[in-house]
Amino acid sequence: MIVVTTPTGNIGTQVLEKILNNGEPIRVIARDPSRLPASFRERVEVFQGSHGDSAIVNQAFAGADSVFWLVPPNMQAASLEAAYVNFTRPACDALKRHGVKRVVAVSALGRGWPRHAGFVSASLAMDDLISGTGVSFRALTMPSFMDNMLMQIESIKNQGMFFSPIDGDRKSPTCATRDIAAVAADLLLDASWSGQDSVPILGPEDLSFNDMAGIMTEVLGKLVRFQQIPFDAFKARLLGFGMSEAMAQGMVDMMAAKNEGMDNTVQRTPQSGSPTRFRQWCEDTLKPAVTH
Repeated sequence: MIVVTTPTGNIGTQVLEKILNNGEPIRVIARDPSRLPASFRERVEVFQGSHGDSAIVNQAFAGADSVFWLVPPNMQAASLEAAYVNFTRPACDALKRHGVKRVVAVSALGRGWPRHAGFVSASLAMDDLISGTGVSFRALTMPSFMDNMLMQIESIKNQGMFFSPIDGDRKSPTCATRDIAAVAADLLLDASWSGQDSVPILGPEDLSFNDMAGIMTEVLGKLVRFQQIPFDAFKARLLGFGMSEAMAQGMVDMMAAKNEGMDNTVQRTPQSGSPTRFRQWCEDTLKPAVTH
């Protein structure tokens, strides 16, 4: 029995799609089951509610062998600890109570970074909480997602620009969510592993935002430029979008760490170098979104 959290989210949907045809019984925890494709709803057991809810996770984890764990975004959270660690506590209690064997979780690069790194530090604290249950655990540790570029789709489409406080010449790894889902699905379907470890997913290449702008220009057939913005202006934007002070500062602290090279601390290997190139992602995902 596999339990999938966030089954209607970007990564969770792709994980669910990849494991549906493998004969394993599957449960999902969804706040709004109507957002599941009808073809999915017919083939899974649905628990409606939040996976931060003790009653829900205790029901869903009973008899489960493996859990896919992803904390949903909560941009109005009062603190990073509330958003990541406190949200995960009921699940950790349920993991122990029901003897769940394996957990695969979406996390972040940054273990060993010497300074607070906002969302990343909170995510790693969540990993430590899960590890403390004694469950066999794989933390998928990622840099930034290519798919995050879709959050700026309107400015790319209408202004030919995208923005970040990170230096436009800093080359860093990025990965596609499709590759994260593929690694997660393989681990969920494999009953042979045990112990606790991190699994970096680093994409096939390091690119700067200026590199990305050049690739987007070529793929889209229109000029796209990158504009670095000050960190205070970046934070003001986040607050303007409705983020709480704590979450906006957490995002700023994470981006500052990335700007200092946090995502470059893990060396790419044949195992960690996931396949989707940024150019391919632009052709498959960004271009259809821009031209839609």
